[in-house]
Amino acid sequence: VQLQASGGGLVQAGASLRLSCTISARDFRTYAVGWFRQAPGKERELVAAISWSGGAKYYAGSMKGRLTISRDNAKNTVYLQMNSLKPEDTAVYYCAAGGVFGPTKPYDYWGQGTQVTVSS
Repeated sequence: VQLQASGGGLVQAGASLRLSCTISARDFRTYAVGWFRQAPGKERELVAAISWSGGAKYYAGSMKGRLTISRDNAKNTVYLQMNSLKPEDTAVYYCAAGGVFGPTKPYDYWGQGTQVTVSS
């Protein structure tokens, strides 16, 4: 299973970005997918997750209301739409896949991360 995250970049505060996570897996549709972020000097944190069907979603409080997670199983891709970005959202964003949906469940496979930098 391989994950490829993309869509990061340098934006100004208030802008939007859409991150994409393309997963190469024969059984992609069975995986829950989470988006994590890690800022310099901080621990990695889960910001959003989606179940294998897309029917269940989780958003962390730190970005709740500014995120939308979705998936297109026909394209083996999970998206993270981020709006009203703030400088404190600056981090490397990773996507990960696992067999069970839930904010505390482990993820088995990880992508390489994409840098998001928000300037003030």
